[in-house]
Amino acid sequence: MQTAYFVGGNHTGDADIKPDATMKGRAFLSEILVDAQPDSRAVVTFGDSITDGANSKPDTNHRWPDVLAERLQKEGAGHVSVVNEGISGARVLADRMGDNALARFDRDVLAQPHLSTVVLMMGINDIGWPGCALAPTEVAPTADAIIDGYKQLIARAHLHGVRIVGATLTPFEDTFHGTPLFGYYDETKEAKREAVNAFIRSGAFDGVIDFDAATRDPADPKHILAKYDSGDHLHPEDGGYRAMAESIDLKVLLGN
Repeated sequence: MQTAYFVGGNHTGDADIKPDATMKGRAFLSEILVDAQPDSRAVVTFGDSITDGANSKPDTNHRWPDVLAERLQKEGAGHVSVVNEGISGARVLADRMGDNALARFDRDVLAQPHLSTVVLMMGINDIGWPGCALAPTEVAPTADAIIDGYKQLIARAHLHGVRIVGATLTPFEDTFHGTPLFGYYDETKEAKREAVNAFIRSGAFDGVIDFDAATRDPADPKHILAKYDSGDHLHPEDGGYRAMAESIDLKVLLGN
C-alpha cells in the first residue's frame, strides 16, 4: 500500500522524475538499513496481508505496525524499531505467495539486527485458502498442524533468546462474500480459527496480543466489527488497524 514509481532509462541524475507508471507496492525495495543506538531493539511483526496493511489507505502508513511504531516513540519505550515482515497471502505451512513461515523465519526474523521480540500473526490463510478458488484441490491442514508450526517457531525463537508473542487471528465470517473467492470462510474453518486462537491464548507464547477481541463484533463474534471492516470482511480499514495497535500492552510486547 505504498506507491512505487517506474521510469525507463537511467534518470539517476535528474532533479525531477516523471514516472511512466506506478503501482501500489514496493516491487524491488527489500530493506533499509539505518544507524542505530547501541541499546536499540527491534520488534518484528511476522504475518500476512493484515500485517502487510492490505486495504489501508495508500501512502499514509496506516498499517497496524506503523501505528505501533508511533506508540513506541510517543510513549518513551526507548530505542525500539518495528520491522514489518508481513507478506500478503503468507501461510505458516505452505508456500505460494512467498515462502512459508517456517522456511523464511531465519531470513526475515532471526537475521534482523537488534532483534528482541517477534509478533506472530499468521494462520488465517492456512485455514481459508483450501477449498476456495485460491487452492481448490489443496488438502486443508488441521488446527493441530498449524499449532505444531507455531510450536516450531516458538522453539526456534527461544533458541536464539528471542521473545515471541502470539497475536490471535481476527474474525472472518463471510470473507469475500459475493466474489469469486467466496468459500474462504465456512463453519468448519471458523472452528479451526477458534482452536488456533485457544492455543495462542494458552500460555505457550511469551505473551498474547488479542487482536480477535479488539476487532470482533460483540453481537456476532465471528464477524469483524462493521466500523473496522474494509468491506471484504477480512481486512480492517484504517480505524481497525489503529484499534489493533492501540490494544497492544507494551509491557507484554517488550517483556518489561
